[in-house]
Amino acid sequence: MTTPTPPAESLIEYPSQFPIKVMGHKVDGLVHAISVIAKQFDPAFDASTIELRESKGGNYLGVTITITATSREQLDELYRTLSTHPMVKVVL
Repeated sequence: MTTPTPPAESLIEYPSQFPIKVMGHKVDGLVHAISVIAKQFDPAFDASTIELRESKGGNYLGVTITITATSREQLDELYRTLSTHPMVKVVL
């Protein structure tokens, strides 16, 4: 009989400031939608810290948010929620 492998130790110390990059089509409401989601997972999220970067062609917008990460579960659920939003194409 084999013993279960313990979960790998996290390389992230909690709580910590954690940047997340989100890419989507450059449309009205994208930044607001991302901010609302970030606030759901980090009530202290400060939207004034958002960084924006437009693609060369101007069709896409890169949005970097920095949240206070408190657990692996929080980050997993935040990534899942962002990834399934219809305006979002990629979450890194």
